[in-house]
Order: sequence, then C-alpha cells, then structure tokens
Amino acid sequence: MDRFVQRTRKPLAAKPVNSSLKAKGSEGPAAKKIKIEEVKASDDDDDDDVLSQKSFDENETPPSARSVAFLRDEGEEASDDYDGDLPVLQHQTAFESCLPEVRIDKEAIEEYEALRSSQAEPEPSDGAASRLESRQWVRGKSSIYVDAFNLALDTVLEDEAHLFDEREKRVFEHWRQLTYEAQYLYVRLFLRKTATWHRVERLKYHNDISDVNQAISDLQEARDLPSEVSGDTLEQSSEDGQKWSLPEPFAFADDSDFCITTMDEAASLLSLDELKTLAKEAKVQGKTKAELQRELCRTSARQSGLAAVGLLRRSSTMGSEANSRNSSPSRRDESPDSRQDANRNAHFLTKILAITGPLIRLSEPVFKLFERVHLVFYRSTEWTEKSLTTIILAKISRRNFPEYIVCRSSNIFESRRHLLEFEHSMRQEFEVDKVLEFNGPPGEKGFQKVLDIFDSISTRWRELLKEEQHKEEKVYEFGEGAYLRRFNAAHAYTRIAHKAAYVMGRLHRPKEEHALLTEFLSQRLFHPARRGSWYQRKALLEEHYMWENDPNFAGADPDVAKKHWRRVALTTCETALEDRDCHLIYHYDLQKRLLKLEKRLRIPRRLQHDFGHVKLRQPEEHTVEGTQVVRNDPFGARKGGRPGGPSTKTIWLDELSEPPEEGGGPAKVSVEEMCLSHYKSQGWKGYHAEGGILRTLFAYLFFDVLFIYIPNVFQTAFQTCPLDLHTDAFYPTRTSEINHRLVEIANGEAEQILRRVHEREHERKTCMVGLNWDFEISDLLELVACFDGGALAAVCKVMAQDYKSRGAGVPDLVLWRPFKNDEEGDGEGGEGKKRGDEEGKSKGPKGEVMFAEVKSANDRLSDTQRLWIHVLTGAGVRVALCNAVARDVKVVD
Repeated sequence: MDRFVQRTRKPLAAKPVNSSLKAKGSEGPAAKKIKIEEVKASDDDDDDDVLSQKSFDENETPPSARSVAFLRDEGEEASDDYDGDLPVLQHQTAFESCLPEVRIDKEAIEEYEALRSSQAEPEPSDGAASRLESRQWVRGKSSIYVDAFNLALDTVLEDEAHLFDEREKRVFEHWRQLTYEAQYLYVRLFLRKTATWHRVERLKYHNDISDVNQAISDLQEARDLPSEVSGDTLEQSSEDGQKWSLPEPFAFADDSDFCITTMDEAASLLSLDELKTLAKEAKVQGKTKAELQRELCRTSARQSGLAAVGLLRRSSTMGSEANSRNSSPSRRDESPDSRQDANRNAHFLTKILAITGPLIRLSEPVFKLFERVHLVFYRSTEWTEKSLTTIILAKISRRNFPEYIVCRSSNIFESRRHLLEFEHSMRQEFEVDKVLEFNGPPGEKGFQKVLDIFDSISTRWRELLKEEQHKEEKVYEFGEGAYLRRFNAAHAYTRIAHKAAYVMGRLHRPKEEHALLTEFLSQRLFHPARRGSWYQRKALLEEHYMWENDPNFAGADPDVAKKHWRRVALTTCETALEDRDCHLIYHYDLQKRLLKLEKRLRIPRRLQHDFGHVKLRQPEEHTVEGTQVVRNDPFGARKGGRPGGPSTKTIWLDELSEPPEEGGGPAKVSVEEMCLSHYKSQGWKGYHAEGGILRTLFAYLFFDVLFIYIPNVFQTAFQTCPLDLHTDAFYPTRTSEINHRLVEIANGEAEQILRRVHEREHERKTCMVGLNWDFEISDLLELVACFDGGALAAVCKVMAQDYKSRGAGVPDLVLWRPFKNDEEGDGEGGEGKKRGDEEGKSKGPKGEVMFAEVKSANDRLSDTQRLWIHVLTGAGVRVALCNAVARDVKVVD
C-alpha cells in the first residue's frame, strides 16, 4: 500500500513538579527518541474538528503539513543533494500503539542480534562467547530486520494462506531459498521508499553483507512461476488499478541496465552538480534541477547520438549483456521501431549510467505483494521500520502484561477477493486524499474528480452496507463486528463518501449533500464517531438551505417552506441528542441550535427544552505574579524588544518553595511549577500532569473493561491495550460494560474500583496503556474522593468515546483540596459548601477539584484546550485560566 500516513501528537506525560507532589516517571511514549523532524501534528482521519461551525473537515490539516519524517537508512550515504527519497509521513501504527514501550535504538538492536548469535551454533574458528563479548554476530545468520520480516510472513501463511494464490505462494518459496545476505539487502531496501532506484556504491552494508554484488545478483535473478492464475481477480475502475500482477518470469529486484529506458527517468537520478557537468558537455543551460532535466531531455530527443550509427553499444552495468537480460524481468523490446526510439537516447543514457554506476530497485509487483502480507499481519496499511522491530523487542522485554485471551482470528478477510477489494478501497481513498490534501487547493476540476471517484464506488458502497447490516443481525454474536468492519472496503468507501459530501458543500449542492448525510445517519456501522458532525451539518442545511431546494414548495410562500425545514432541523437536533453514538462533545452546539430554533418557531415556553442543568460556566480567571528569569541575549532582545526575546518556554523563580540547598536561592522552574506552588500555598494539592493523570485514572477505573474478551482485538500476548482502543470501534463494542462502569463511578464507587485494581496489579507493575505507577496511590484515592461522581463519570465517558484524541489539551494542573471536617467551611477551602448546587457540583463528599490551564504572556488557548474546558465545565468541574504575570524580570548571563 502507498505509505502516506499521518502522525498524531502524543500528549505530554506527567511532568515532575517537586519531591512531594510529582510523578517520578512519565508515560512511555513521551520519552521516546524518534529520528524524525516534526513539522506539524494533526489528528487521525477519524478525528473531527468539532469546534468548526463551517463545513465539516474544513479544518483538517493537509498531509503535506503534517508531521514529516525524512527517514534515511543507515546504509545510505548522507548527501545534501540526494533527493531520491521523498519525506514519508509516519505515525504510530495500531500494533505500536498497543505494544509496551521498548528501546528500539541501535544499541537495543545490536543486543538482540548479539543474543541471537550467541544462541547459534559456533563456527570452528569463532565461538559464541567471543562473538558476544565483541558484540558481533555471525554474518549471514542473525538480523532483527530479517527476523521480523520473516515472522510477519510465517504468521500470515500459517493462519491466512488462503488469501494468496499459487503464483504468490511460489514467490514466497523463492524468498525462503534466497541467501540470508540477499534477504537482508531486500528488507533494508523494502524499508525505504518504493519504486526508487538506489546507487549500489551508496549501499553501505559491508558490515552486514560480505558480497553486496552477489546479493544484488541473487535478487535480480529471473525465476519461474506456475502458469496457473487465480480466479479471484478484481476489476478496477481507476486508471492505475491492480496493475501489479506478477510477471513471468519474475525477479525480486530490477536491473537499471534494462529498466531505465527514458531520459526523464535517467536524468532524475542525478544530483544538481552532476546535472550541471552533463549539461555543460551537452551545451544546454538551466538554473534549477528541473530546468536542466527538461533541457537535457529535449536535447536528447533532437540528437541521434553515436549509438544510432553503431559506434556505441550499451553494456550491462552488472555483468555481460546476456546475463543481465536473463536476470531482469523487464526486458527491452527488440523490435526495429523500439530499437530506433531507444537509440535516440542511448548516448545520454550511457553517460548517465556511467555517472551513477550500478543501480538497484525493488520490483514493484513483488514489493506490492509483500506490502499486502504486512497489511494482513499488522491489520493496518501503516507500518514502519519501528513496526518491524518493536514486536520482536517486546517479546524479549521483561514486562508483566495484563491477563487476557489472545485471539488472532483468521477471518479478518473472508477471502482473497475481500482482501483485494479492501486494498483497492484504500487506494481509492488515497486518490481522494491526494486531490483534497496533498496538492494544494483542488479547484473545481479536483472537486469533480472526487465526485467521479465516489460515483464509481457508490453502488458497491451501498451493497456493502446492506451486507454488513445483515452480518450484524444474523452472523456476529460477540461484538466482533465493530473491529472487523475496519477491514471492510465499506469503511474506506464511507470515508470517501464523507469527503464527497464535503465537496458537495463546497460546490453549493445542498440537496445532494443532505441526501448523502441522511444515508450516513441511516447506518450505524461505519465511522460512528462522525455522527455528531453529520447531525450538525444536516441541521445547518435544513435550517438555512433546504427550503429553497425543496421541489414540494416550488412557488409556495418562502416563509412556509422555511418554517417547515426549521421544524425538520429541530427534530434532527433532538434526534442527535438522543443518539447514544453522538459524542458528548457535540451536545453543546446541538443544544444551542435547538434553543435558537425553538425561539424562531415561537414554540410555547412550557414546551421548550431547558438545558440549565448542563449550562456551561465560564472558566475562572486567576493571576499569579512571580519573578521571571531571562538570559541576556542581544539577538533575542532585538527580536522581542526585551532581554531574552519571546520564548515558548519561560523560566521562573519558585519563591514559595524551599530552596534546593541550604543557603541557595529559589529554584528555577517552569511557569506551570511556579503556579502550582502558588496553589499549594492556598491549601491545594496537585500535579502538573496534563493528560497523564486522567489517563492513569481511566486505566485504573476501566482496567477490567479494557481487557474483557472481544474477538480479534488481542492479536499478540504483549499488548498493553486492545487494538481498537484508539479507534471509533472501542466504545460501541463495549457500550453495555462501559455504561455499567460509568454508573458505578457516578454512584461513588470509584475509590473501591481503584483500590481493588491497585492491590491486584501493583506488585507486578502490570504494563498497561496510560497507567503511570509513579503516581502515589494515596493521592489518586484522595483525588477521586474529592471528585463528584457524576463529573468523573462524564470525563471518563469522553475518554472512552475518543481515547486517542482526548488525551491532548487537558489543562496543565489538576488540583484537589480535601475538607478536613464539616466545620471548616468558612475559609476558601469550604466556600463550595456555601455556593448553590450548580457552583458546588465539582465537590465530592470530601473536597473539591479544580483544573488550571497556565498561560504566560502572548500564550493563547488551542482548540483542543478549549474542548477540554468545554467538557470539564459542562460536567460541573471548576476550571481556571491561570495567567502568569512577571512582577520582576531577572536578567542572567
């Protein structure tokens, strides 16, 4: 599959504040060192921008602006002018998100390979002990990359071999017959960008491969396949289609001598300096690489070259011409016409290949076949080098995992045809994303292409919806359908339809968009997390646009049509608020629209809805003054008009806490830690934990729910959470269990649940997603006791409905203040007892809870932070905006 995937921003872990109120560690993912350059993060395609009042998905970040990683293989020579690999968008795969945090650096990989080598039979001249001592492995016998690649292949063929035909299985047999060094080279190139030529001289694998040329020769060797063709072929309507059918014969890699036949392809292999040298010889001019390539191609098309008159003859760059022809499945057509066309470019092609030297490229049909294997193994179209290595390193890590039933089902894809159709749906989805997100403003032509793609799959999409509804009613018994549906082509088709509805809105086609939204809401099986945004958009269209597009009111009084459609919009809002799959985060906007419509329709006051019990309160405004520390930086002063200049991370003096050493001055801390000390001086306890403490509470309170038996979501024995936790399938699959637990929490049983899980799992330090064992259990119990049960249940419901996205944006500080006794209600700590019911809702039976978002100068709330303030205030929890103000500024060198 095309590896254009997104990256999501992981929430910051709990940050230590001081010795008495801090967690010693942090969530694993925050501590990882990943070799990437992060540009910008955005949510997964299942995450909607719920704050937008415009057309849904309007604020989705295009992948071109998402987190980009330029992953250069360690075997590739670093070069400023090397641009053979484009940036590849990376993010955690489904497997990575559920595996424990393990070291995946170079040293960890070397330790694994040394361990494997020590377990191998010793060679006569070199024993296992000496190899382990010198941290070297037996060349040709051990590599974590080859082991992981073969683990994926063996696992798939053991359980799901029926998804591959005889020709593909023969390819796997040939793969097993390859030498280790050929396999190693293939896997390392497989982890790079597909369909890219690599210079052999830049493959720096000499420490792992004794004979690189022999390994290349093995990969380029032509191999036979059976003539039998599977009947499970899939006709494609797109231009590219399933064009990766295996050729006869095939090879694992292509030979540049016979595959590079055009000047366009050859010129793209040269660096800018190399192009300038060749252009000077050819007497062409150009400033940029693109201009030089274009002029060279134009010149070669006009000249015949010396090869046209027989004075030059291209020879193989990897051996004799005859041997190279036999070793490549892509042979040049030897007809007179094609020879004449090739001779026109032969002169420049020969020169370019002389500059580049031998080249190798993985054969695309075989590459796509192995990508399909990884699709089946990882249950995902997204995987990286880290995906390959993490699962093996997780096996050998010394961790205690929760007890659950492992169920790697072989019915994810019912047949080969279902797999091919799913793969096709993903490619169609990628075509839509390319138009809307990758190539700038799509324009009317791009919008029309999206609608054409939707028209080509709409009939099949509706058929699949009916088929899946039948399975849900007649076949599935244990809730396995929710996660399986993510591997149904209808999942991708529904997202294409979702994008098509957006396009219809941009093209001002409200009638077609409304009809499509109605179809979305008539089914509950695919993308349930989007139902809230679909309701919002549908109600908006009904309120403002449908009255003038309804043929039933043609020629009628416009006021009558408007009144009719406003009533329809009102009904839509009521239905949305009653829909169990409409997330809590959408309720406030739907309530506002509903109240507005009731006023416009002049519905009697006694019949209007009253949402006073969930009315949002504005966050409190607090100001904390302190001493800021800035560096005496003249360059920074020039930028910001003051010493140090503007900075995203400020340093402050903690004047309220004890100095770190006797006689020393106040500790230098972050702005959050300084504000936390201020609240501590007022009797509050707390953490600067952001989303860490909520994830820990959720892990404690929903431990049993997370690891109940659900088919297909526990594919390995090394998981810290079910595979569907980060998807919109998690909540609907466990609706009964989650709601039951929410009722228990609302009834005040959270302390008992938390204590029970801690007593059972603490000694083993069970590895579970979000659970930070460094938080003191006494603090967690006290915090839960201070929480109002209903408020804590509301927060947990938001986490359960969209765990992946709602970990970010949580206010910086979580604070609680217990009541010592009933008489102590006169001070600030007991002021909640004197407030009304609405004001005191954030108080539990033993105290009160408050969240504080810390802001320094020129700092603004993000959308995710506003969302959490919305959720917390809606649940009745106190939220404060704590403005840090510099009373004094201390300049240091």
